[in-house]
Amino acid sequence: MTEDTAAKTKKTVRWLAVLTVAMSGFAFALVPLYDLICDITGFNGKTGGPYDFDPATVEVDANREIKVNFIANSNGGMPWEFRPIEGGVRIHPGELREVKFYVRNPTDRVMVGRAIPSIIPTSATDYFHKTECFCFEEQVLQPGEEAELPMRFLVAPELPQTIQSISLSYALFDITDMARSKPSNRQEG
Repeated sequence: MTEDTAAKTKKTVRWLAVLTVAMSGFAFALVPLYDLICDITGFNGKTGGPYDFDPATVEVDANREIKVNFIANSNGGMPWEFRPIEGGVRIHPGELREVKFYVRNPTDRVMVGRAIPSIIPTSATDYFHKTECFCFEEQVLQPGEEAELPMRFLVAPELPQTIQSISLSYALFDITDMARSKPSNRQEG
């Protein structure tokens, strides 16, 4: 091998190493980047954090019924099985309701997942309130472990009359590497 060829090979290897590190960093930043974009733009009907209220103070509109559909998707790199136990429910605005999502880790390793919610139509986002949700925290599953994850919500009675159906969608991401790299007080086991 000539010196010129060896120099070109070293340059190519360095360039590929830098590219690999950059691509890994980008993949690592996808979930926080998505959160930031949704927070800034309101894009994709992303919902907020826990809604703190006293359910007894919300008046139920028994004269009206809303269909709420649930959709669950796993990001391409997430091998977990993830689905709503019920595909949808009919509720009265102001009615507090709990539904569950099924999740299973079919792998032979401990994994951490994070569900990112979105609402369609986006105009319903301000009226859809979650009081408890698995999406508020990271989910840690042991190899082969399965769970039912609760989500409690209500649709505010102020929801515009033109909206008769809402779809709540979750995209589930594998954040195992990101969770391992940050300091944490939680214990896995």
